[in-house]
Amino acid sequence: MKPIEARFARLHNVSMAIVAAGMVVFALVHLASRPGLVFSPSDSRFVLNALLAAAMTYYVWLGLVRYANREPQVVIDRQGILLGFGRNRRLAWQDIDWVRLRRLGFRPQLQIGLKPEVFASANLGLSTFNLDDGLRPVRGTPAAIAVRDNGLDTRAAAMLDAVKSIRPNLVRS
Repeated sequence: MKPIEARFARLHNVSMAIVAAGMVVFALVHLASRPGLVFSPSDSRFVLNALLAAAMTYYVWLGLVRYANREPQVVIDRQGILLGFGRNRRLAWQDIDWVRLRRLGFRPQLQIGLKPEVFASANLGLSTFNLDDGLRPVRGTPAAIAVRDNGLDTRAAAMLDAVKSIRPNLVRS
């Protein structure tokens, strides 16, 4: 079987960068067109628009970085699952207890349950509050991570199918 590789989707990420850049331009034009606007931290309209412009500038940068990154972020092959997203950790099949597909709202996620000692030693640096990260902890499930397919060129269902073809005994419903 050929390994399945999921990379950052180019169209999704360049679109995110373009829309965010448009929002920055809109915020700046909106600021410039206000009569009597004082460019001062004491003016709440200026502070709000400046914060929004800064946040959207981050998304311009993030979209361009992901657009240029052609490294696989998830690789599923005979050796196990390789997770990128800045971690570059390989999870061997013997370290994985289960794999399932769950939805968080509209977003499908490939959830991977690990042996607790492997989870602790992997040091994945997971954060519940980082909305831009492709890897997240699974709430209420110790030693489990969720791989979000948002912004990837391969759907979570296709990744689950790859796991089914290699290790069907690990798949849970």
